[in-house]
Amino acid sequence: MNTKTANTNTNTQADLEAIEEVIATIEHSQVNELPEEFLSLFRADAIWTTAHGKVLWGLDEIAEFTHKALPGAMANGSVRYELVDVLFIRPDVAAAKARGQYLTLDGEPTGNPTSPLYVMTKEDGRWLLTANQNTEQFPG
Repeated sequence: MNTKTANTNTNTQADLEAIEEVIATIEHSQVNELPEEFLSLFRADAIWTTAHGKVLWGLDEIAEFTHKALPGAMANGSVRYELVDVLFIRPDVAAAKARGQYLTLDGEPTGNPTSPLYVMTKEDGRWLLTANQNTEQFPG
């Protein structure tokens, strides 16, 4: 993973580990179809754009979508996320780039990978998803 820091941050390693934990929790909550765990990662005023371009404004819209989409989503497979890069815009604001891949039940890649970008803010010592887009990657 590459790390770029715009400002000096004495807690960079701890912050990187906390951001990696957010990415791991995204994966865990999706693989295990746990909407409340997933939703706990967001600020109340967060923006989420799905891989297919649906824009969700605020936790209420994100929750409504998640409660419809997540249960049953992993019946035929799984998903894996990997943190690729973090840019600390400020000590309390980070842009985290990840790589996502949906998998068959046998662990084989299915469909195109995704390239999520998570802009996170650190609030009360906790990194929260604030402005996010999960973009499907197409070949070529």
